[in-house]
Amino acid sequence: MIGAGFGGIAAALRLRARGHEVTLVDRCPRVGGRAQVFERGGFRHDAGPTVITAPFLFDELFALFGKRRSDYVEFLPLKTWYRFQYPDGETFDYGGTLVDTLGEIDRVAPGDGPGYERLLEQSRRIFEIGFTKLGDQPFDRVGTMVAQVPDLVRLGCHRTVWQLVCRHLQSDRLRRAFSIQPLLVGGNPFETTCIYSLIHFLERQWGVFFARGGTGAITQVLDTLLREVGVRIETGRTVRRIRTSGQRATGVELTSGEVLEAGLVVSNADPLHLYRDLLDPGRLPALLRLKQSRMRQSMGLFVLFFGTNRVYPDVAHHTIWFGERYRELIHEIFHGSRLPADFSLYLHRPTATDPTFAPPGQDSFYVLAPVPNLRADIDWSVEGPALRDRIVAALDRTILPGLGSSIREDFFMTPEDFANDYLSVEGAGFSVTPIFSQSAWFRFHNRSEHLRNLYLVGAGTHPGAGVPGVLSSAKVMERVLENDGY
Repeated sequence: MIGAGFGGIAAALRLRARGHEVTLVDRCPRVGGRAQVFERGGFRHDAGPTVITAPFLFDELFALFGKRRSDYVEFLPLKTWYRFQYPDGETFDYGGTLVDTLGEIDRVAPGDGPGYERLLEQSRRIFEIGFTKLGDQPFDRVGTMVAQVPDLVRLGCHRTVWQLVCRHLQSDRLRRAFSIQPLLVGGNPFETTCIYSLIHFLERQWGVFFARGGTGAITQVLDTLLREVGVRIETGRTVRRIRTSGQRATGVELTSGEVLEAGLVVSNADPLHLYRDLLDPGRLPALLRLKQSRMRQSMGLFVLFFGTNRVYPDVAHHTIWFGERYRELIHEIFHGSRLPADFSLYLHRPTATDPTFAPPGQDSFYVLAPVPNLRADIDWSVEGPALRDRIVAALDRTILPGLGSSIREDFFMTPEDFANDYLSVEGAGFSVTPIFSQSAWFRFHNRSEHLRNLYLVGAGTHPGAGVPGVLSSAKVMERVLENDGY
């Protein structure tokens, strides 16, 4: 098993439950993939996802072995899922009950309540097809894709997320708030098919949670579960290449030179890295080479971690901080050749829910800015510190007054770190971007098109990025394995 992100962990557990002997290899110091944990000066920071939706997907992994997730880690429901902060200082709190949401809509955009309910109903219809029916189904045959065309046409999935939202909502504030979901999985809302609007109903269906102890607590208990059920874990070790014989994988070779033999190989690595660097690209089938050459990666991420020597009690757990521009900024992030002059931000304050993330009387934060990936001409050794200063100044002027003098123990990651630490091609934050021509059958398949016993899970495979997506990719892999007789 190559890679111990959530997709790799879920795949390892599902393989083990089927009776396989499993070795899980990852280059990071602990399991979790991008969900690493950093500790600086008494402040703790989750580096990966901070929002838990569809918690039953975690419950299923423990249930495979007759265990209960709740005996290992507690999921805390959040009442305010996201606070949207607009340039003029207005806020919109999203979350809680439908009545709560309609009340907030009536406050900030009177008259848009009925449109929101229509949008939610459309999201439900898309969810029933895209998640309930197809989220854990293999798409390795073109016929599977063709069979879904009538449903996709009926649901209007040729529209983008932005177009769908604009059909139902008139307020620019709400249009921004309810079109950002693709950004959570690496997509441009002005290009991503509205099938990804299912995220909206998914949040409404099960709520939004935060694990006590953070996402790092989840990876720690999953590490415990893996060891309890007999999965061998090899962290701090990097796979150099997959060894093959004919049309089969025979194991992996590590950068140390050690060879781990295997009857089947499952990869949680970035698929472009897998096919470009771990296998001989010249031997790939023509269709796979074409797919690989045309794939577009998601945007990059600039993530600033910091603590403060004071508490900001009025700041929500999750805040989406909008800059002045929206469409133009997103276009520059996905298609520009340089770093935009402005930004929008996602601010995470875990101490709003779990004070143990910081010393008493202090706060822990990270702030994430979507940025161009490494295809853009950006010198991060220069732009990184400058962007850090601009973000701190902007937050100081708005929702974190006094941040410049109270900030402590700050450090940041750029797309270069994502490329170096996680072997993410182009430093992308979410692997392959989820446009229609890179979704379902068009995405990298969960069964390799090259080797008979090589399988793929994770953000670049079907059904896509985000915690529910990568956990579901392991379910797809298991269905394919079963069909293949493993």
